[in-house]
Amino acid sequence: MKSDIVLKAENLTKQVTSPEGPLTILRDVSFDIYAGESVAIVGASGAGKSTLLALLAGLDTPSAGRVMLAGIDVTNLDEDGRAKLRAERVGFVFQSFHLVQSLTALENVMLPLELAGRRDARPAALDTCERVGLASRTGHYPRQLSGGEQQRVAIARAFVTQPAVLFADEPTGNLDTVTGEKIVSLLFELNANSRTTLVLVTHDRELARRCSRILELSGGELLPEQAVA
Repeated sequence: MKSDIVLKAENLTKQVTSPEGPLTILRDVSFDIYAGESVAIVGASGAGKSTLLALLAGLDTPSAGRVMLAGIDVTNLDEDGRAKLRAERVGFVFQSFHLVQSLTALENVMLPLELAGRRDARPAALDTCERVGLASRTGHYPRQLSGGEQQRVAIARAFVTQPAVLFADEPTGNLDTVTGEKIVSLLFELNANSRTTLVLVTHDRELARRCSRILELSGGELLPEQAVA
């Protein structure tokens, strides 16, 4: 339902200091994202895409403004509070897979559940591995997996906690075109079937157009939203 706002940015501004003086990376960015949506964040290199994602996910704090995630004011939380919120409500998929090399695919997927003290970590992880097409690879270590398989492990690990929001930052950046297309299809399939909101940072306009909405940054400012064709 449109009333289910899962992510709200209010007048987000991010400034950092540089040798030339204060540098504004984001300026007065506001928008709402609803449960179950798929939203692309696009813009040229240096437009502020990754900075915005870090603020939305509670990995960084804004200079001004606030972020509401699943009804919680992220900007009012301390570092421990933000970490707890991320563990409970957020999933991440990055360009580089960030897998633990000493753990099998299944153990990587189990990890966030075990950290949360879930007793069903193994069956839940097995089920999620099966959903992403890894049922026969659960005992393999990352070095024994292809790039596409490693990204599937990363996606399974992100989805296994059933997060309110999944943030994907250039998730196909290290993959060939065919493998990247399969990974993208998998992300949208899980988004559609699980009601997890997908927020996708990408430079790929074709990929962005597959999302239900596009938010475009230019020079740290949000451009007027346009309908997805």
